[in-house]
Amino acid sequence: MTELLKNIAVGLVDDKTAVEVAVDEPNEEGVIVYHLHVAPDDMGRVIGKQGRIAKAIRTLMRSAAARNNQDIMVEID
Repeated sequence: MTELLKNIAVGLVDDKTAVEVAVDEPNEEGVIVYHLHVAPDDMGRVIGKQGRIAKAIRTLMRSAAARNNQDIMVEID
């Protein structure tokens, strides 16, 4: 899952070396939180107009997690 999120982000940004993904341990409800860090100049590319790209990334990640019986959340920091 980490590699999937990183590959998606690397395809969107200019500064590919600044892409980092951090993973939290599952919380009380069993939700795993993925934190995506990109360069400040690339935030607009990852979020998109009105958050459309960020929403698409979250939807894609939730779909992939559902195949593995996981419950996840993606935060863009």
